Amino acid sequence: MPLKISTREVNGITVVDCTGRIVFGEEAFALRDTVKALLTQPRNIVLNLAGVSYIDSGGLGTLVGLYTSARTAGGSVRLAALNSRVIDLLQITKLVTVFDVFDNVEEAVASFSVAAGAA
Repeated sequence: MPLKISTREVNGITVVDCTGRIVFGEEAFALRDTVKALLTQPRNIVLNLAGVSYIDSGGLGTLVGLYTSARTAGGSVRLAALNSRVIDLLQITKLVTVFDVFDNVEEAVASFSVAAGAA
């Protein structure tokens, strides 16, 4: 299944909804291009992975690259609504210690205002 990507704003935070598979090739490139276009200005982004059934090593590399690009641009990327397979993958690769992971989009969006209040 090709990756379907859409974006929306929730309380000033950009949510990127992903459905399908994030795998090396067109899918990973499409996600990278979508998010990098959003990062032309500092921006906080939530990747909603509720509809993502599978991520391969190329997809993981893309997520890490987006995390780094967002930080460089003065923003942040958080992951939301991961299925158990994707959570296991992040734990095995120790990337769960890199990303801020939330159970749902609402919690991820809210975490930005909590972080701003703590700063």
